[in-house]
Amino acid sequence: MSSENEQAGGGGDGAPPEQLALIRESVRKAAVPRAKPRTWRGAALAEELPVARVLVDKGVLHLDRYFDYAVPAELDAEAQPGVRVRVRFGAGRGRVRDGRREGGGLIDGFLVERRAESDYAGPLAALAQVVSPEPVLDAELLALTRAVADRYAGSLADVLQLAVPPRNARAERRASPEPLPPPPAPAAGSWERYAQGPAFVAALASGGAPRAVWNALPGPEWSEELARAVAATLASGRGALVVLPDGRTVARLDTALRDVLGEGRHAVLTADAGPEKRYGQWLAVRRGAVRAVIGTRAAMFAPVRELGLVALWDDGDDSHSEQHAPQPHAREVLLLRAAQDRCAFLLGGWSCTVEAAQLVESGWARPLVATRERVRAAAPLVRTVGDGDLARDEAARAARLPSLAWQAVRDGLRQGPVLVQVPRRGYVPRLACAVCRAPARCRHCAGPLEGPEAGAALRCGWCGREEGGWHCPECGAFRLRAQVVGARRTAEELGRAFPAVPVRTSGREHVLDTVPGSPALVVSTPGAEPVAEGGYAAALLLDGWAMLGRPDLRAGEDALRRWIAAAALVRPQPAGGTVVVVAEPTLRPVQALVRWDPVGHAVRELGERAELGFPPVSRMAAVSGPPEAVAEFLGTVELPDEAEVLGPVPMPVTAAGRARRPGAPPPGEHWDRALVRVPPGRGAALTSALKTAQAARMARGGGGSAGGSAGVVRVRVDPPDIG
Repeated sequence: MSSENEQAGGGGDGAPPEQLALIRESVRKAAVPRAKPRTWRGAALAEELPVARVLVDKGVLHLDRYFDYAVPAELDAEAQPGVRVRVRFGAGRGRVRDGRREGGGLIDGFLVERRAESDYAGPLAALAQVVSPEPVLDAELLALTRAVADRYAGSLADVLQLAVPPRNARAERRASPEPLPPPPAPAAGSWERYAQGPAFVAALASGGAPRAVWNALPGPEWSEELARAVAATLASGRGALVVLPDGRTVARLDTALRDVLGEGRHAVLTADAGPEKRYGQWLAVRRGAVRAVIGTRAAMFAPVRELGLVALWDDGDDSHSEQHAPQPHAREVLLLRAAQDRCAFLLGGWSCTVEAAQLVESGWARPLVATRERVRAAAPLVRTVGDGDLARDEAARAARLPSLAWQAVRDGLRQGPVLVQVPRRGYVPRLACAVCRAPARCRHCAGPLEGPEAGAALRCGWCGREEGGWHCPECGAFRLRAQVVGARRTAEELGRAFPAVPVRTSGREHVLDTVPGSPALVVSTPGAEPVAEGGYAAALLLDGWAMLGRPDLRAGEDALRRWIAAAALVRPQPAGGTVVVVAEPTLRPVQALVRWDPVGHAVRELGERAELGFPPVSRMAAVSGPPEAVAEFLGTVELPDEAEVLGPVPMPVTAAGRARRPGAPPPGEHWDRALVRVPPGRGAALTSALKTAQAARMARGGGGSAGGSAGVVRVRVDPPDIG
């Protein structure tokens, strides 16, 4: 025994000191033990259908396929199609023991199919584990997610991450409620205000599949009308799905459904519910306990049984566009579901997008609108203040608020609250004719013209071509002007102007849901307008150029949508409701607001885009990344013969410390972007070519290193903003 051991003394368990020292040394050198699932070496396989086809959770395009695994006999009962499994992935061909492949890292996946034989000739690895016997992926959901992945040039694993929520064991162990019998068919109610409204509800109740684009009348009745459409679908014994842009609109429809249907007939799927509650609601839908679902964009994949209606409210809202790969839009996903399930389709909103107008123009859907007399009775009075009025208005020059707006605020505050819509800061200005304000566009591709520096030549933001001798095609003028951007009127200025009136703000940091019907000034950014009890007495839509001046194809459409969404919260004109918009009255979106004719505006926009080859008439994809990577990608991709490549052009550099917009390059990096467009009917060929090229590039290791983005190329199909 050494002197060190003598000084250490014996162990508490009576073990010899030398043995304890060895144990301590081995513990210090040993790695942290980790549990490893069984390799099932030597275990018997299932007698029937011993091969499991698995979709592994690897969201890379060159692995976007199924892999075969052996099914051990012990897992035969639980390893059913649709369950979550764990498998070993990445084992080499040489790692075979007892006729079975071993090694590789553990990875999650979904068991898609059981087969008698495998297409793979070599030895198979065994399923490591069945995570849960709960089937969460059926054939219908698999077909939908595959269609979405193909449409957006993405991987099936990425789409399934959006479609199937993460597992929660406690929610899974909890039994779902028993399904309730179908409710009675509801009355048409406020659908009577629309010419074809009662017929639409009756068709849903009788088991039909009508397809409609619904231009809702201003006011709060939209939620009740949606609830009655859902109730009519449930009365036919089918399910219904409604997707809304945010939690506030979900809460309003939730209240309306409780009033129309009562408790227990619908599920709410939003991120605010928390993982356990949301997964429990999702399971109730999957098991058939609940036949109606409402929620935000994640609900677009909800596995509703016997789907009879898919509905979308306000499809122009940015929230409907998913920011995670492959970035699908809720409208397109619901269109795929309507075609796949042959169910009814309802696209509704106070405004009308160009995509909605195209559905009607093509005959795929029918318009669901009110008569002009109904519209005039429900809409507020809209008045405009243009540049000429501001130049002649002493009050506008002194206080930066037109006299007409001051008068509307004073009169409105005598009757109730007044809404003031202030555009967000940070919109990038674009160039327009100094005389008629028509946007300056490229003669080659009709992209927006930009002037990078003072005195520099104009350059197209799409194809990068310089424009030396621009003149306005509308009026022939040669002078350009940059649009004034930003919100110059603040809540503090209004508070000083009306010191006896409370001022409430609603914006990104704090969004109000409702406000009382008492006199108050409510200053809100677009999209955050709270609902006032009894409606607003008046509304001011300030700095219209801040929204109309965005360098984007959808600037006019989006500005009109935001204006109408705010004006729809104002009392109708017979009740004294007034809206004042500070924008040039001759512009098309402003005229559409004055006439309350968003459908006519969308139809005219669609006609112009058809002439110029713009989306949605054409299909378009954006390819962005470092200049060398983009050039390499465009040189290798085999595009359809009809494809036209615009660019590449440099993208704006993201400043360090500032919020990064979706699709923007990492801070400080210089990226290029190219647009690829094809004519109608060639969208599938375009996405297939882009996906094939991206998969081949990733297989060669060209997807960028783990620590940087030097070789990254991002492909986005149907980008929401293209300039």
